Amino acid sequence: MPQEQYPHRSTMHTSEGPQVYKVGIYGWRKRCLYFFVLLLMILILVNLAMTIWILKVMNFTIDGMGNLRITEKGLKLEGDSEFLKPLYAKEIRSRPGNPLYFQSARNVTVNILNEKTKVLTRLVTGPQAVEAHSQKFEVKTLSGKLLFSADDNEVVVGAERLRVLGAEGTVFPKSIETPNVRADPFKELRLESPTRALVMEAPKGIEINAEAGSLKATCRTELRLESKDGEITLNSAKIKLPNLPQGSSSSAGSRQKIYELCVCPNGRLFLSQAGSSSTCQINTSVCL
Repeated sequence: MPQEQYPHRSTMHTSEGPQVYKVGIYGWRKRCLYFFVLLLMILILVNLAMTIWILKVMNFTIDGMGNLRITEKGLKLEGDSEFLKPLYAKEIRSRPGNPLYFQSARNVTVNILNEKTKVLTRLVTGPQAVEAHSQKFEVKTLSGKLLFSADDNEVVVGAERLRVLGAEGTVFPKSIETPNVRADPFKELRLESPTRALVMEAPKGIEINAEAGSLKATCRTELRLESKDGEITLNSAKIKLPNLPQGSSSSAGSRQKIYELCVCPNGRLFLSQAGSSSTCQINTSVCL
């Protein structure tokens, strides 16, 4: 074979004669190399096109990605956002003039931790109830005035007026201490204990006043008015006792409608027809 057909050959002279060696890649190896180089270029172009498409779809810019913007004060997120993992942040706030919404399919839990990652305060808003777990719960006004406070020892209502709008009123399983109990204007005030006793105590007195209506006290067995060291005063232009028992009437005064109020030794009151003198002694059978 002529030497001109192999321009990249190297010729070595020996004692037996010149020898020719090929330099480079030829044949099917050369075609495979070109194929791999072409395939690599295609992959690079596809990767570049996919990268540009992702940047376009995700709205990558110098300031951030999509609705997420990187500012000097932190991250700014616009629109609706969904967090699949826990979110740790120092401060979360909305844009000026816009509300901030927290939405979850089950519940939203806010935990306050200490240095040892122990939960100190927890607020859970679930589908059934809103629960707050803490040592003390307080509600204050913008000026700092206490409206409501609750802890293990007591519950304090700091408002000037506590209104109960329920149709059944308010149930207190134990005692209640308050300086004033009154109903709304033109509404009735009712204090009731369906199965037990109702006790009102005060060291300096109890005043029951109905300025524009009547006062009614009803019981099933006995109603007692007792004063240990003082007196009981009934101050009214008319005092009516309609259901007092009547003693046996005499034949001489059976037609008159004037009665005498008598008192038994046990304190029971009864009526006896009045006569020229007292008739209470005649009707002592009522006291038995």
